[in-house]
Amino acid sequence: MPLTPTPFIWMNGSLVPWDEAQIHVLTHTLHYGTGVFEGIRAYPTPDGPGIFRLTDHIARLKRSADILMMPMPYSEDELVAATKQTVASTGLDGCYVRPIAYYGYGEMGLSTIGLKVDVAIACWPWGSYLGDDAVTKGVKLKISSWQRHDHNIMPPAAKTTGNYVNSSLAKVEALNAGYDEAVLLNRAGLIAECSGENLFTVSNGRITTPPLHAGALEGITQHTVTRLLGDMGHEVVEGNLVRSDLYTADEAFLVGTAAEVSAVNSVDDRPIACPGAITTELAERYANVVRGGDDAYLHWVERP
Repeated sequence: MPLTPTPFIWMNGSLVPWDEAQIHVLTHTLHYGTGVFEGIRAYPTPDGPGIFRLTDHIARLKRSADILMMPMPYSEDELVAATKQTVASTGLDGCYVRPIAYYGYGEMGLSTIGLKVDVAIACWPWGSYLGDDAVTKGVKLKISSWQRHDHNIMPPAAKTTGNYVNSSLAKVEALNAGYDEAVLLNRAGLIAECSGENLFTVSNGRITTPPLHAGALEGITQHTVTRLLGDMGHEVVEGNLVRSDLYTADEAFLVGTAAEVSAVNSVDDRPIACPGAITTELAERYANVVRGGDDAYLHWVERP
């Protein structure tokens, strides 16, 4: 998906012009994958742009940094304010937001002890990651040949740049095979998540999402839709899932900040009813909530 430049990117405390937001080729994180990042969306609302669950995303960024023992040079409040400033500078009603913290230029080698941490925040227009028709048309899933790394190899609880080599390999494999997205299993054969989304199944009215210990990232959109489904009268459980649970599901859907709510129409060429009734209802509710249309969730919509 090509980038559409916006006027400024926030870097280490200042807004700099988009084309001047550059790093040195010997930036440490470029070589070793030791950065942490977030994906956030701002949506048009009746009162201007609203950044959905911004504070929660920045809190997760800090948790990711803590797991990597990365000392953040800015407080969470400072990063929330910087994100609002950056979104406001775009002049857009809605955009995708990418904060990233990384070890900068100065030293090489595997040790990160004592290295300088840089932080940047960029925003740009970006449509739904799996397509604007992913709710109605659905997406084709493939069980990946690549396994999700476990908690003693690469910490899946941290949204770390290096972790996404695993996701990228799975995504490209799926696309090259004619699918839209990949499902990653852990070493025990249990479903962890997709390459960039949490996954839910619906079977006999039971809604299940894989537990975090299976290798899934603690998704903020996952938490959001679990809350929405509960308020809609549906119970969601965290439970182990295997590939056959996907093959026989009544419906299935993916959620993530980039993908929003996307229906699944097949897994390994086994068709799934699409769009399912629960998926459709949830997607409509989610789209309304993130745009400030439901007073019960307005606290999640933060103004620049």
